Amino acid sequence: MSLAYTTVLLWAWGCLQAFEIVEKESIFQRTPCPAFLVFDNAAYLADMSFELPCHCKPEDVPAVVWYYQKHLRSGHTTVLTDFDGRLLTEAAHIRVGSSMLVRFSIRMFSLLVFRAQPEDTGLYFCGTREGDYFYAYDVDIQSNKEIVASFKDMGQEPLPDEYYGGLHVFTTFWEWTPCDRCDVRGEQWRFGLCYLQNPDLSPRYLKTRSDVVSCGSRAVPWKLHLQTNYHTPELQIQSCLVSCQKRNKTRKGMLAIYSYVSKLGSRPWLPQVPIQFHQQRLGRGLIISCPGARPEHAVAWDKDDQPLYRAQYLKGVNRSMRVFIDHGNHLHIRFTQLSDRGIYYCWLQGLKIAGFRLGVITGGRYPVSLSDPETRTAMELTLMGYLLIIIIFIIIHLCRCCCQSRCCPNFSAQALL
Repeated sequence: MSLAYTTVLLWAWGCLQAFEIVEKESIFQRTPCPAFLVFDNAAYLADMSFELPCHCKPEDVPAVVWYYQKHLRSGHTTVLTDFDGRLLTEAAHIRVGSSMLVRFSIRMFSLLVFRAQPEDTGLYFCGTREGDYFYAYDVDIQSNKEIVASFKDMGQEPLPDEYYGGLHVFTTFWEWTPCDRCDVRGEQWRFGLCYLQNPDLSPRYLKTRSDVVSCGSRAVPWKLHLQTNYHTPELQIQSCLVSCQKRNKTRKGMLAIYSYVSKLGSRPWLPQVPIQFHQQRLGRGLIISCPGARPEHAVAWDKDDQPLYRAQYLKGVNRSMRVFIDHGNHLHIRFTQLSDRGIYYCWLQGLKIAGFRLGVITGGRYPVSLSDPETRTAMELTLMGYLLIIIIFIIIHLCRCCCQSRCCPNFSAQALL
């Protein structure tokens, strides 16, 4: 019976896969490729992952190759392909700062780029190994380092629109995220990216509205780029309150069954979510990530029973913050103290999914590594101090040499006269 059941499941799965491929091919048959290659504009925030579908291709092309150019008709073109036998990239294996060549994957003719960076801004082409292009994108990855946050509950407003003659610079916001907590006061937010409107944009770039593209688009002339540098991406935050009743029905049912099965045993404490244990040395830095979370997700952090609201803990709210949440939803603890001991809970899309139990230990030697931010900061400050001392030393000796060569007035001789 088990073998027959498995066979039926495999047959059904194969039928679904075949249906998906046939449906994909029918889409390509209905969508003719443009005679003149144009670029579809798309904008994302740094550290986001995105997908670029190849909307059209000839029927006789079984596989596609993606190409990347920083600027149109530039001398350097990067080939993004999996036909070398490399394994598909998974988002969980991506490290911050990795090259784009290890942050992409091609699946069903679509290009997936994980944890995009501003350096990935440019033109992406879908084509063949021979270099024939079918579809193209104009991708703009906007930096999140100087993102401006506004709190709606405090009466703060987004950045005003800017006008420079015929140039109109403004912010286009995404949809609000779900409430990041339930049954308690939570927060929700939305990202806003920089866009502009101008009649002098290149007609080769597709636009969602007439004469409107993202600020980093290749359709924008260079002289207009300089006028948009001060309009940074935005983050708007507001309070919210939703109920956990519907969300936790399944979880409560599973916990009830689990408790019934294990009722003969003594269970003094049953955590509601998986708990990970970690020990950190006193004075060292720590970054905690929420499992499966991305920058566009609604993520919240609690320390034991205390919520860490972004109104107090968002990066940039206070320059002297030791514990803060960055714009990628990571929790940072700088220079760990004994008071940081506890359980840090992570909420994802309104549900508490994981806990991180932190212990702080003292004593012992800690191996120094250049990958530690504190070590790099200490080395930079030391080098800057030495450089400042050397500059002062050189200036003093230049002054002495100048005086000895009689470039300086002889005050003693003037006094005798």
